[in-house]
Amino acid sequence: MHYIKIYLKSLSIFNLDNFNIYSLSLLFGFFISTGLSTITTQTGDWSIIAAATIVTSQEIISKVIYRVKSKEYGTNGSAFQNCLKCCNAIKIGILYGLLVDAFKLGS
Repeated sequence: MHYIKIYLKSLSIFNLDNFNIYSLSLLFGFFISTGLSTITTQTGDWSIIAAATIVTSQEIISKVIYRVKSKEYGTNGSAFQNCLKCCNAIKIGILYGLLVDAFKLGS
């Protein structure tokens, strides 16, 4: 019984509001990737430019996020860190969506 109380107490520390925001950010990134892959393939001329732009933006976002994570900026729940986590979730959603589209085209 003691272990169950400890487990429930550890679950109450986790903030579900942030989880919902990060989940929505992930789905928003997936939605963006679907739009990016659809728009750029209409003409077929933008494929290389779009791929270079997406990769460059992903790398810049990763550089900013992981550089800031290594430094200390306020408390763990600051608005700046939450914004960075949302940007990271959008970035992951875009990459995941492009991967799913690549598998759809490959099959």
